[in-house]
Amino acid sequence: MADRDRDWDWHLRTLSSSARDSNVANDPASDSSLLQSVKKLYELCKAENSEDLVARVYPQINKLFQRSVASLSQSRTSIGLLLLAILQFYLDFGERVLHDADPSLRTFFRSCLSREFADPVVAEATIDFLNANKKKLLTSFPTLLPQFFPLMLKLIAWNGEKLEKSFMKVFSGLMSPGSFLPLFPSLVDLPILVVALEKVEKSSGSLVGNSIASMQKSTAPEMLLALMDEAYTGSTIGDGGGDSESEDSSTIDVADPLFLDLLKDENDGIAERHWTSPGMAAALQAAINTPQSDRLKHILRMAPQFLDVYFSIALRDVNNSLVCALIPLLMSRNATIFPDKIYSYEVRKRLLEFMLAAFQRSPDFIALLKKPIMDRLGEAYDSPEKTELALQLCWAIGEHGGGGGSHKDEARELFEGLELLLYENLASSRLGLGQQSVFSSDSQTSRKSSQSRLLCFVVTAIAKLATNHRELLPRARVSLGKVARSRISDVRVWRRARDYLGLMTEPAISLSVLGPSRPSHGQMQNPGTVKWSDGATKMIAHVPFYILGGQEGPPFHDFLFSDTLPRR
Repeated sequence: MADRDRDWDWHLRTLSSSARDSNVANDPASDSSLLQSVKKLYELCKAENSEDLVARVYPQINKLFQRSVASLSQSRTSIGLLLLAILQFYLDFGERVLHDADPSLRTFFRSCLSREFADPVVAEATIDFLNANKKKLLTSFPTLLPQFFPLMLKLIAWNGEKLEKSFMKVFSGLMSPGSFLPLFPSLVDLPILVVALEKVEKSSGSLVGNSIASMQKSTAPEMLLALMDEAYTGSTIGDGGGDSESEDSSTIDVADPLFLDLLKDENDGIAERHWTSPGMAAALQAAINTPQSDRLKHILRMAPQFLDVYFSIALRDVNNSLVCALIPLLMSRNATIFPDKIYSYEVRKRLLEFMLAAFQRSPDFIALLKKPIMDRLGEAYDSPEKTELALQLCWAIGEHGGGGGSHKDEARELFEGLELLLYENLASSRLGLGQQSVFSSDSQTSRKSSQSRLLCFVVTAIAKLATNHRELLPRARVSLGKVARSRISDVRVWRRARDYLGLMTEPAISLSVLGPSRPSHGQMQNPGTVKWSDGATKMIAHVPFYILGGQEGPPFHDFLFSDTLPRR
């Protein structure tokens, strides 16, 4: 007991005397004994569980926190570990001394971590701190992590693979109603964030101790100018290449929105990222033409895994209004992804899977998002990525009946969009037959294959939509009839249209095969399957017709349906 009292007094005097030492007072982190004293006093308070001891320690620790924050701009030593130790004291004992830890936590993120996120020791200690206090932070300070999710993404983007597992544990804490939508483009753009951070480091030196967010307020932002000059001209300021006229034309405003949005520390909502700007195009081209750093390779592998968690939480916990608002953002980003072949494939795969899962959960999204869906159908030929998105949207429109039986007006407008896409396809297909020499053999084959695949999806969507909304049947017969008579080069297309026309003459079979899997009355239905348990009492009109396709002459099977039906 006597030894413990001596330790207590010694550590308390250490904190008190540090305030009187001018050198330590101006840079508390320079005295490593302060960190040890804070930790030791915390352990003693924890062990004793005495409010009196906590009350004696709190004033000294609180003064040390204020001095440390005030010294950040002049400090030459990392102060993050000291502030984290003090924050742990605030979280565990703040209620006893009536200290609200929220301002202190925000001060740490805004003033300290923004300068020291690139320090691997501080980064790891921060993630450990957040994991250790995750439950308390999410219940008592639910807006803290969502507010600073851009800073946390900078931390993981820079420190990479080592912190991946521990960061994944705290990732869900970044999501809230206010951060859900802005978080999505930030996750998709993690590789571009790495490229930007590496360019900043190359231009200005180590990122540790520098607050990137404060560059916009600098009177001489050499780092920003160097980055933007390289992005726009392909050369750094130090190269001295080019004439003076070109140098003048490459001068960029220091508050360039693209740069500031990528490297911001706090969530300020969704900002438009200027993907078509010359600066972005040049930066992406430079990223393609230079060897990938280890840091970039790590984030290209990690970002799809973060998206997996994000989409999983979205489908499980996020309300429908936010999920519905996310889908147009997702569709707009489908064609603007960091140009790495494997990364873009993995991300697009996840985007499309989530979109279809969201439509499956809430089919009425298709009717609510009629306008953006029709816009994407109109872009089907702009690029292979947009073609694939249009294919998936066609499938969703048909599969879910344009949003369901209660959305007849929206279904009609979606049907008209499909009709337009079909007729454009037929016209370009017929036109292409006379222009085969214009294209190379490979590109011609690829173009035809893509066009035929899109036509098959459109034809199927038209047939399904008309089956769900029978008032559209006459128009569907006209559309499919034109395809069946067109005899375009790909036999699969006009043969499919012909089959659907034949199927539509048998409404019961058509509804079974092409009808929705979740009809308006709520019963689950699996198109093309037989409910054998009802066979003894009901006529079965939905025996899979496709097993008989192409068969002529006597039946090719040696069983009777009565052999398979249950007997009373």
